[in-house]
This record gives sequence, structure tokens and C-alpha cells, in this order.
Amino acid sequence: MALKFCANLTFMFTESGSLLERYNLARLAGFHGVESAFPKGFSIEDLLTAKQSLTQVLINIRTGTVSGGEFGLAAVCGDSKGLNYQDAFREDLHTTVEYAKALQCKRIHIMAGKVTEVTDDNHKVYVENLKYAVKILEKENIVGLIEPINRYAVPGYYLNCYDRAVEVIKEVNSPNLRLMLDMFHLQHIRGNITNSVKDLLPYVGHVQIAQVPHRNEPNTPGEIDYNYVLRMLAEEGYNDWVGCEYHPKTFTNDGLGWIKEFGLNF
Repeated sequence: MALKFCANLTFMFTESGSLLERYNLARLAGFHGVESAFPKGFSIEDLLTAKQSLTQVLINIRTGTVSGGEFGLAAVCGDSKGLNYQDAFREDLHTTVEYAKALQCKRIHIMAGKVTEVTDDNHKVYVENLKYAVKILEKENIVGLIEPINRYAVPGYYLNCYDRAVEVIKEVNSPNLRLMLDMFHLQHIRGNITNSVKDLLPYVGHVQIAQVPHRNEPNTPGEIDYNYVLRMLAEEGYNDWVGCEYHPKTFTNDGLGWIKEFGLNF
């Protein structure tokens, strides 16, 4: 198979409390690519030194800079106190693009945010923010990703439906806005993985994996047969990075046997 696997440094190698050290641990384990949440507290120079030859496949947009923005702001409307979340979203976006350019990272996960009650205004501001984002991303040759997140993992997350995600991608209508297809969330939200992959793959810009329901390694007991799913994904034509966004059951290196078990390589 032509799939390439990257370590998610927010979830993996947490034996080390330092994100910078996790880059080295991923390299020593055999990974050639990594992904992570926005690297808060670290300078671009720190990250470049840590990254070295690794490919920075993906970073999440900066979050948590304003109250209520811990899961992003793209679909969050202004509040009664007059806080303009769109300005905060744009600031977070520009900072993330600056980091992505320096790290030669070609994918940014644009997080929608949590809302207490979904309204038409949320959809309106979401589309407006994404249209603003893609104008910048198109100039920088970076792809923005939107990801449905299941209600069990993040209650209240605005984008929790694949049909809505596809509708938004069509409405924004840019090659620089794609779908993040996380099998963990797909199983929780829709199931029917084979047909869902076939339906959604034309919109996909990145894939992530974890077992359901406990979000451990792909070969741990759970609802998904990853030996089948990964082969099916490749047979359907996906030949790009797959992010390992799972919580190791014990130590990260002890759980990496699934790659050889499934006949795969880093």
C-alpha cells in the first residue's frame, strides 16, 4: 500500500512532557512525518530545530486565545458582550499560517468551535470565515481542513455532521478547503465505513485513525477492523498521509507493532 503514516505528537509520545522531545522520539521510532495541535509556547526556531528532516504534515489552527475558543472559532458568533470572534479567528489564522509556512506544513485544521445552540448565523459566519481563510491559503499553497467531531468526544462542537461538512465545502468552492476524515469520528457519527469512504473520498484532504471506542491503537479490541479499512482506503485511491491520532494504551513504542502486523511501513 502507498499509505504514509505520521505520528500525532499531541496524542503520542506523551511519555515526554516536551513537544520538542516528541519530535525526536517519533523520528527514532521510524516515523517520517508528524502532526499536532498548534504548538503553543514554542517559537518557530524551536520547532525547526526539533523537526529537522521530519515532514510537518498538519497543524491545528491556534485555539484558546479568547474565552470559549478552546475548540476553535470559525463557526462561533459574537456574544452579548460585543466580543468579535471573527477578528480573533482571523488573528489565529494568520498566526497559524505564519507557523505553517516556516515549517513547510501544507495542511491546517480549521476548527469550528463549540456552540450552545446552532442557528443560521453560525452557518453564515462559518462560511464567511472559511471563504476569508481560503483566499489566504490559496496564496500560500496550503490546504485548510474541516473535520466533523462526534458529540461524545466534544459535546456541542458545531461541525458534527459529514453531510454538513460536504455542503460547506461545496459552498466555499475552493480547492484549498478539504475534508479531514478521521475514522474514529466517522464510526461514531455515521458508521458504514466502506460506503462512507467511497462517498466522501472526493472531498478528503487528510485521514486520521484510532480504534473505537477507546481511541487506542488500530489493532486493539474495538469496533473497527483496520486491517481491512486501511487496505480498502488504499484500493479506493487514497495514497497520502494517515495521521495516527490515538492514545497509546501503554507506552507509544510498545504499541507500534500494528504497523508490521498489518503488513505496512512508516
